[in-house]
Parts: sequence; C-alpha cells; structure tokens
Amino acid sequence: MSPRDRIQLVGGLLDLPILDIEGRYCGIVDDVELEEADDELRVKALLVGPGAYRGRLPAWAFNLLCRVAGARITRVPWDAIERVTGAVVLTVSAATCGLHRSEDKARRLIPRGGAM
Repeated sequence: MSPRDRIQLVGGLLDLPILDIEGRYCGIVDDVELEEADDELRVKALLVGPGAYRGRLPAWAFNLLCRVAGARITRVPWDAIERVTGAVVLTVSAATCGLHRSEDKARRLIPRGGAM
C-alpha cells in the first residue's frame, strides 16, 4: 500500500508502529489529522504522543495521562510517509520529524537485552 491508496483510517492507521528511513522504531500512530481538499477528506498528518489521545479517552483519563506522560504531540506530515504496510515507513529519519526524543530516552533506561 502506498500513501496515495485509499485506506480505512481507523483500521488502517491507528496503533500501527512507525519506522524511520533507517528502520528505527519511532512510536505508534495515536491519531490522524485530516484536511479537506477538492471536496475530499485527506490525511494531513499522523499524530504521535500522549496529547493525541484527547479524542480517544474520557476527559478524566486524558488528564491523568497528561500528568503522568505529558501532553506532547508530534505531527508527522503525510508527505513524509513512504508506505503503509504492517507499519508506517517514513522517508525521513526519526529526528527530522521529532520522533526520536521519547524513544532515545527509553533506550537509555532499558538494558540492551530487554527486560528480564
């Protein structure tokens, strides 16, 4: 599937892993930003981060999440996407989209061998 193919947004994008051009894991798709163009709705950007859960959680749960994880949202422009398969594959590095910060922090906290 390419970025120009029609897809079902909820089943096709939400919660998919995101990989950058180097194959590096960058998080998951938390929400989708749409725009209207030529009388069609199109994907403008993928939203990543705890702040993107605002529309997916009850207000009390979202407020709790923001206290624990923050309210950061990173927008990944649709034109930075190479393809959507079992993962969203980007045409750029994680750093270019601002997706590297949380993953780099997690890598420092988790041992290379993973959890025991």
